[in-house]
Amino acid sequence: ISIPVHKAILPLGPESTSSPLMDNLESQTYEVFEKDPIKYSQYQQAIYRCLLDRVPEEEKDTNVQVVMVLGAGRGPLVNATLRASRQASRRVKIYAVEKNPNAVVTLESWQYEEWGSQVTVVSSDMREWSAPEQADLLVSELLGSFADNELSPECLDGAQHCLRAGGVSIPSTYTSFLAPISSSKLYNEVRACREKDRHPEAQFEMPYVVRLHNFHQLAPPQPCFTFHHPHPDPARDKSQYRQLEFAVEVNTVLHGFAGYFETTLYGDVTLSEGGGTVMGKRWPRSLTTQCGRWGCDAEDAQRVVSCDVPYWRAAQEEEAWKMCKLVTTILSLTHSHRIVLSAGRLMTQVTGGHCQILLQS
Repeated sequence: ISIPVHKAILPLGPESTSSPLMDNLESQTYEVFEKDPIKYSQYQQAIYRCLLDRVPEEEKDTNVQVVMVLGAGRGPLVNATLRASRQASRRVKIYAVEKNPNAVVTLESWQYEEWGSQVTVVSSDMREWSAPEQADLLVSELLGSFADNELSPECLDGAQHCLRAGGVSIPSTYTSFLAPISSSKLYNEVRACREKDRHPEAQFEMPYVVRLHNFHQLAPPQPCFTFHHPHPDPARDKSQYRQLEFAVEVNTVLHGFAGYFETTLYGDVTLSEGGGTVMGKRWPRSLTTQCGRWGCDAEDAQRVVSCDVPYWRAAQEEEAWKMCKLVTTILSLTHSHRIVLSAGRLMTQVTGGHCQILLQS
């Protein structure tokens, strides 16, 4: 399944995704993000701890930490930074960097009415901005429902030239996770998303953001891709590859995969979709398959015994994408079936006791 690397914005059903790095988000989308009190509380705690670690008590009146909020949106992270500064009794100078001209208007209003000269609003792409000084701390919230799908690695590595040696990035690391799921409700809703003038199964090759309720997770999530910031080599190739193998212990139908992420903001301050401190307004990412039925009923005397997923994150200078291929092994009383899924159209091959379901591009 070739998956565009971008982020979803609506949570109430299987919603297709947008591309906030390429497109400017609407005000109502920012409003949805800003209603997550847990996330910004954790960010404030992370910034608070970072300021205490970087500025000794005897320097609190003279040491001014330069904080750059990258992708500032309408300003929630700027406010979190100011609250953390007051909480820690440490001085900060803030640059709010945002490329969306509509959001910049809101930032400038905040700066005029509330923040004053302590905050400088910058209307620019963080990767192209020439900062007047280097930062002690970079703060961002570029993570999507599958961690790096909003191109956080490319953005933060591109802005690392703004960070002084020994500086800190919040978040410092993040990892995406994948788990196989069974959900006939989700599958049928995605099937109903068919669009005219497109391939009849094209909707199954898109990722969706959903608030998972009626589903069965067939195996524990496994880590996919991990990124650390700042990185010694920000110009590195950000392509990655993982081979995931899930042991399925029950007779079931495999409808797709749920994508999650975990991130360490600073020290032991974390955010997660699957465990730890869970955010309130972010939902998992669902990757649906084109086959509605991969498992087996008990009456067939068959059982899915393994589900192997080779997963690629491919990146070039101007684009990034993800690809995966599913290989699942089924045991029966008479045959062993090995089913393969990759990108493209559906084709079935049966030779004796060997059955392959292929998607050919």
